[in-house]
Amino acid sequence: MRAAVRETYGPADLSSVPVFAGGFINFGYWRAIDLAGPITVDDRVRSQQDMYRQVLDAAGPLTGRRIVEVGCGLGVGCALALREYRPERVTGMDIHPQQLDRARRANAELLESSPSGLRFIRGAAEEMPFGEGEFDCVYSVEAAQHFDDMVAFTQEAARVLRPGGRVVVASFFTPDDDPDHGARLASHLETFADGLDIARPVTLVTDALTRAGLADARAVSIGPDVWQGWDRWLSDQWKPGTWPRNFLKVYEQGDLDYYVVSATRPS
Repeated sequence: MRAAVRETYGPADLSSVPVFAGGFINFGYWRAIDLAGPITVDDRVRSQQDMYRQVLDAAGPLTGRRIVEVGCGLGVGCALALREYRPERVTGMDIHPQQLDRARRANAELLESSPSGLRFIRGAAEEMPFGEGEFDCVYSVEAAQHFDDMVAFTQEAARVLRPGGRVVVASFFTPDDDPDHGARLASHLETFADGLDIARPVTLVTDALTRAGLADARAVSIGPDVWQGWDRWLSDQWKPGTWPRNFLKVYEQGDLDYYVVSATRPS
């Protein structure tokens, strides 16, 4: 685990920061939110829930299936998946033991009422502690930018998927392999400068999924429904020119975008 990841998700509970209202830690999918008027905390929570729905909808029908979230954080996305998509079991996996402790506390009631339907396990994206073909879906929401080795993750995702299973990843990547993207991102965004986030082209992900033996690898930009809403939410808390507001800037200048990336293990 890199130091930046350990420190960011360690003693201080990032999910308690007001910008991540509701315990989710993602920028949000804002299509259903009216950005012209005041944005409420309920709007913010819905944006983050809708990001999960974008990913889970892309995974296909999940009723009765076994699914795993890689980088589950507080586990509130796992709870949403269990509640709304009716899988047989949701496994939340995270590399950070303190995050898993928080996830078990936050979902204690659900773990007690549905012990066979929800579990939390420690593991790395590059070396998952699961058997071959254990899951019908591997998904990840805004964690892939932290993964040490994206190629190893795609190989592991392919390994733990059953034939016909799907992998779906939502995160932010550079739109192409221009080597200058990384330096520009680091100059505008602290998370890239300190190594928490890693600049990678989205084509690296789709190509790696294909090389791992998965089919129909594709990346769909959802940036127009992410960056404007995120910046609008931040505008009441952060002044223009402060670094969190620069996510919209780097998107507009073509250095970063937000994607839903998916592929299928052939039957």
